[in-house]
Amino acid sequence: MTPDYTAHAAFADEPQVADYFALLKPRVMSLVVFTALVGMLCAPVAVNPVIGFASLLCIAVGAGASGALNMWWDADIDAKMKRTAKRPIPDGRVTGQDALNIGLGLSVLSVAMLSVFAGLLAGALLAFTIWFYAVPYTMWLKRSTPQNIVIGGAAGAFPPLVGWVSVTGSIAIEPLLMFAIIFLWTPPHFWALALWRRSEYAIAEVPMLPVVAGTTVTRKQIFVYSVLLALSSIGLLFTPVGGPFYAVAAIAMNAWFMKWAWVVWKRDEAVAEQDNFAAEKKLFGVSLHYLAAIFSALLLDALLRVLMG
Repeated sequence: MTPDYTAHAAFADEPQVADYFALLKPRVMSLVVFTALVGMLCAPVAVNPVIGFASLLCIAVGAGASGALNMWWDADIDAKMKRTAKRPIPDGRVTGQDALNIGLGLSVLSVAMLSVFAGLLAGALLAFTIWFYAVPYTMWLKRSTPQNIVIGGAAGAFPPLVGWVSVTGSIAIEPLLMFAIIFLWTPPHFWALALWRRSEYAIAEVPMLPVVAGTTVTRKQIFVYSVLLALSSIGLLFTPVGGPFYAVAAIAMNAWFMKWAWVVWKRDEAVAEQDNFAAEKKLFGVSLHYLAAIFSALLLDALLRVLMG
């Protein structure tokens, strides 16, 4: 199904700088930059501050490019959903053509500059990340399979790997485990949201798992992915990047996450609807704290290693 994004192109009138900035999905961009920074600082090398800053800037621009391309293609879906209807294109503040031009331009700029500053491998990884999010996920998977968020979650998992490669020029087990953490975190995070917003996804004809397979299957899958997430994050504890701060965070946050994943799995649907999906919303909130705590702890351990020489 090809989206009718052109339907929104005629309504934009004198867009503001803030409207263009909103195209870049700044909240997602901030998470991308943070996890990339952690991957960079956890690497077993001294980070040149100029190269480090330039690399983070390129990664941020690449993330923004992905967001703009996603909004360009998904404008028809965004217009049908309450949480996205006020985005710049469906709200008529920016045209679809402008979003496409910005996304393509920033993609080329970010990849080219990262290749110059950090090497071809880092640039290639960023290019693949942008392409994977914009084409396989946004243009194909999101509209065609209930596993959309599982496979598409890989795009959001690449930043720590790109950050690591930007300063080392190579791939190692530590950033691969960071990748796995974000990749496995994505399904329970988004499916918790989809459980209470499944009617919106149904209206928008997005085949999210609760819409296609039902809530019982979704609840079970949330728990399965939560177990795999816990195993991956604990596994990182047995690598050089896992120090005392990470040990505390990994144990505490996985216990908290698993508790609510279990509650959501065992919930009766009638009870969930009666209390307005309180547990599902709680799990969604816990998932936000989870990722922030895990990567903050990795950052603290990296700084501790620097202080201890």
